Amino acid sequence: MIVDLHTHTTASDGGLTPQALVERAIERGVDMLAITDHDTLDAYQQLGTELRNAIHLVVGAEFSCNWQGVNIHILGLNLDPTQTSMITAIDVQKRAREQRGEEIDRRLAKKGISGALAAIRETVKDRPIGRPDFARYMVEQGHASSMNDAFDRYLGAGKIGDVKAMWPGLPEIVAAIHQAGGVAVIAHPMHYKMTNAKLRRLIVEFCELGGDGLEVANGRPPEVELRYLRDLCNHYGLKASVGSDFHNLTTWSDLGCAADLVGNCSPIWQHWQ
Repeated sequence: MIVDLHTHTTASDGGLTPQALVERAIERGVDMLAITDHDTLDAYQQLGTELRNAIHLVVGAEFSCNWQGVNIHILGLNLDPTQTSMITAIDVQKRAREQRGEEIDRRLAKKGISGALAAIRETVKDRPIGRPDFARYMVEQGHASSMNDAFDRYLGAGKIGDVKAMWPGLPEIVAAIHQAGGVAVIAHPMHYKMTNAKLRRLIVEFCELGGDGLEVANGRPPEVELRYLRDLCNHYGLKASVGSDFHNLTTWSDLGCAADLVGNCSPIWQHWQ
């Protein structure tokens, strides 16, 4: 079985339209797919009935939240997009993202990079604005040599454009996901570069809030990382999720993950399969 419960489209910061993403997933033999754009469910509204029924499509989103000063991403999977709690949560996230964009713009202007947000808004129109949009602007304007360079110098963790305070707290996000009938999963836990002790503190609090799962495979992780995250899953009684975290077609990133990457953990999709 091939599953992918972490993907992005042009509704947030991905390179493929929702239609193209679903078509690509079908070509790749994906059996179960979740589109998890950042803080929005717009992708599902852009899909026609035929594509929605052509694959086992799980409604999802990737939510940003603040935990002890760290920007944590939580996947909400198998959501009911019509629930008031989810509509409200998406609206809160949209406002937070707008405020963060304005703050990033102010901070970059102090470094001599002005007009970024206005230019980005002309390009992205109504979709949410994220740090990758600022990175692309900086590359286009010659302020950075590459997207990675923009993050390394301006937008990455601890840099001037790393704005976290706008996001809701972890309890609010987990509660909103559950109220919408979904399951909450900590996305790419290794990306936060926490110590083992701090990551375990995050997981303990997440479990106390009723959190459901941990993403044990994000893209193509090394075996040592897989074993570590599987052990955490089993130790804390969490379900395991897997996803490509697909954004764009590259030689090293494509849709689809083998279901057996969860190893001896219980898969998160047992909740709705």
